[in-house]
Amino acid sequence: MIVILILLCISLLVATCFLIAFVWSVNNGQFDDSYSPSRKILFDNPITEKDKA
Repeated sequence: MIVILILLCISLLVATCFLIAFVWSVNNGQFDDSYSPSRKILFDNPITEKDKA
């Protein structure tokens, strides 16, 4: 029974660390890319030999 409690505490600690890292990255602008998604369809990919076959 004690093993289950230890594993539960460790999993909650790891989940909390991931949540803190996610909130930190959102607040620091890691996901703020408003330029690329709207312009990505305008860029042509060069046609290669692999695409022709």
